[in-house]
Amino acid sequence: MTKIQEIIIVEGRDDTKRLQQFDPTIDTIETNGSAIDDATLKLIAEAQKRRGIIVFTDPDAPGEKIRKTILQRIPDAKQAFLPASSAVPKSKGTLGVEHASNAALKQALMNAYQTQTDAKYVATITQADLIEAGLLAGPQAKKRRLLLGDVLNIGLVNGKQLLKRLTAFQISRNQFLTAVAQVNQLQDDRLLKQKEQSHES
Repeated sequence: MTKIQEIIIVEGRDDTKRLQQFDPTIDTIETNGSAIDDATLKLIAEAQKRRGIIVFTDPDAPGEKIRKTILQRIPDAKQAFLPASSAVPKSKGTLGVEHASNAALKQALMNAYQTQTDAKYVATITQADLIEAGLLAGPQAKKRRLLLGDVLNIGLVNGKQLLKRLTAFQISRNQFLTAVAQVNQLQDDRLLKQKEQSHES
């Protein structure tokens, strides 16, 4: 894996320790929770000017809160997302970057997105596309958004934020349609597995 030039923004000491086990050359800034103070935000802004940053928080509600706080200050920051399934602790605890395997960390960091703030960019995915793909309404919408986030490495967002994130990361229509096809396949595979398990029991 190519050496990471950017400073990685994480939530705490355990995340730093895990990332440096994965790659000793990685530098981090820790937010120490979701209530980021102004001094830490200034430090993160300075890191963005000097080396660039990658926001890499836990795949849960506090992690999303931290991400939003940083992006309000630094809207063009790079972002990396870890699927919730890759952040599960082996025993007790909450979802976290510190629980991820080397393969999951590599996948997330290699697929870090540059947040686009170019006003000239014209989105090719519409709200109607999201509805047709079953991502906004229906009992499976949240599960489908979770799967889509994992396939595209864009994290989990609610229905209101999905189009905004797809646009911010300039996901093309072809990328979106390919990802939706993968989501459909994943759901079909899981449904088949559930049916097989119910027949066995």
